[in-house]
Amino acid sequence: MGRKPKINKDWLQAPKGMKDIFGEDYYFRKEIFNRAEDLAGYYGFLPISLPHIEKEELFTKTLGETSDVVEKQMFVVKSGGDRLVLRPEATAGIMRAYFEHGMHTLPQPIMLYTLGSFFRHERPQKGRFREFNQFNLEILGEEDSIADALIIRTISLILSEMGLQSFIVHINSLGDKECAPLYRKELISFLRKKVNYLCRDCKRRLKINPLRILDCKEEKCVQLKQDAPQMFNYLCEECKKHLESLLEYLETLNIPYLLDNFLVRGFDYYSRTVFEIFENGNDQKFIENPAIALAAGGRYDYLGDILGGKHVPGVGVATGIERLLLTLKERNIKFKQEKPPKLFLIQLGDLAKRKSLLLMENLRKANISLRHSLSKDNIRSQLKSASALKIKIVLIIGQKEALEEKVIIRDMETGSQEILQFTKAIEYLKNNGLARKFGTE
Repeated sequence: MGRKPKINKDWLQAPKGMKDIFGEDYYFRKEIFNRAEDLAGYYGFLPISLPHIEKEELFTKTLGETSDVVEKQMFVVKSGGDRLVLRPEATAGIMRAYFEHGMHTLPQPIMLYTLGSFFRHERPQKGRFREFNQFNLEILGEEDSIADALIIRTISLILSEMGLQSFIVHINSLGDKECAPLYRKELISFLRKKVNYLCRDCKRRLKINPLRILDCKEEKCVQLKQDAPQMFNYLCEECKKHLESLLEYLETLNIPYLLDNFLVRGFDYYSRTVFEIFENGNDQKFIENPAIALAAGGRYDYLGDILGGKHVPGVGVATGIERLLLTLKERNIKFKQEKPPKLFLIQLGDLAKRKSLLLMENLRKANISLRHSLSKDNIRSQLKSASALKIKIVLIIGQKEALEEKVIIRDMETGSQEILQFTKAIEYLKNNGLARKFGTE
């Protein structure tokens, strides 16, 4: 006999940079989303769900041809003659939906939040995956700095709600269409004199979008930008007033901030306010783990002009759930976990299975949770399942109990038991001092 061919089982592994989420991580992430949604709803943000696939042009027109996302990171989906991509971010999609559904005809501003998966083909590393989850807040149709402050305030409260009490907002202004070109001209003049010190990508960016050089993480570019012109010195009066007003709001709200002269963010649609929020602290855990941005965003006043030919000032923020979850774990912050059910339902025979389904639904309506193993028929195997889950109270429906619509309630620790009608058993569990013991509260 010949040797069996070797089977490549790479397809049994999740794609690189993507992961299955289950167990404690699933519930942890769910709790983060639940708390974020509750707080966003309180502050007036309404939910919107966006498609995971959008037209490629939506992002190439708005993010910038030299952005890493457009150049290297978009997942292209082939569908006939259409150029579609897995969404790499939410803001462009939000603005697309704003125009498509006529939100510009409604009273302004429009305040929205969205959550879910996004996709970028980049090198997986700490807190960064190719499929990642975000929670976004967006305010469209408002130019006043109060909108910027509300965005920062709400995301700060969400981070606080997660248990992170100490963080700082790094903030900058990129100016508007009046003053930004003047700064761009001065920056180009400076960089041309230093072109030999730029990395290969930044030499190309110098010709297309020099502002992106300030966002480069290459060491020699980071050092070079320290001597570059600062945007603060070129802001027009309106942009200065906008920034000063925002900072006054942050001071009133006791939100710590740091003016970061070279913060630009990675997308071309940003104008005026840009910010990133970092954990702030001097403890040993903070020192040993370099800070990663917990949330980031800014103002995109010209995004509407690009997509819909209409000026729609806007501001938003996103927080990466994987990064947030990583930080919470590193700081040993845990949410209160739901107690597992303390009841296990055991059945014997086909009639008992059918009756068990009815009893389970009545228990659910009574808010009594339980575990079961309906596919098994042997009482020993079912008791073994209950023991593995460390459940001490079992409900048993045998053939006789099924005919009489009764259930045996047995305490596995003491061996004591009660035999009651289904309806009386539910009331017994709820009203006779056993609710807490059985985990039904």
